[in-house]
Amino acid sequence: MHSPTTPPTRPPFTPFTPLASVVALVSGSLSALLLVLVATEWGPLMSFDRAVADGMHDSAVRSPELTGTNRILSDWVWDPWAMRALVAAGVVWLWWRGERLLALWAAAVSAVGSAVQQLMKVAVGRDRPRWQDPVDTAHFAAFPSGHAMTAAVTCGLLLWLLALFGAARRLRVAVLAVGAFSVVGVGLTRLYLGVHWASDVVAGWLLGGCLVAVAVLAYERAAARRDAASA
Repeated sequence: MHSPTTPPTRPPFTPFTPLASVVALVSGSLSALLLVLVATEWGPLMSFDRAVADGMHDSAVRSPELTGTNRILSDWVWDPWAMRALVAAGVVWLWWRGERLLALWAAAVSAVGSAVQQLMKVAVGRDRPRWQDPVDTAHFAAFPSGHAMTAAVTCGLLLWLLALFGAARRLRVAVLAVGAFSVVGVGLTRLYLGVHWASDVVAGWLLGGCLVAVAVLAYERAAARRDAASA
């Protein structure tokens, strides 16, 4: 076992750069495209968003029990502060392991994710869906979904850290399954409760994935420079 002050032994290079590069390129490009389409109020996308919102809202009004379940999941289980608490637990664990810089890095990525979503909300200023018979309420602008983006950043970070430290395959698969279910699930709850458009949720997923991928690339580049300097 490693002592709390002794950093664990890890390979100087990690195998995530190719995958992270692809994720960053694809998610970043799609995020930019979606931003343009939303900002210009592209007709087909607006029609799709309205059709999804109307269908979800009709179901929510007719099914109060299911709506209540979605509110619990959205407001408690997958709330952004609950997601940030998971990151905080990971930061504490890294700090205890002696990985102080990596702990600060993970905390910084989570904080940047929160800042990016708030800045984009202000910049885009998109109105949320409005209903005569709302089943839930939300504040601030709609684009992107903060719940969806925070879940994507949190789950992406935790998966990367588990892989970085060589966690058992079964554990990584289990966390991947739970993480994917959570990321998709929280987005669906926001749609079902009628507080986001579908494109808000998709943008949150894409931006969260892009942020984690860029963070991984930046970390590995810094690690490579560090290893080269110490060689």
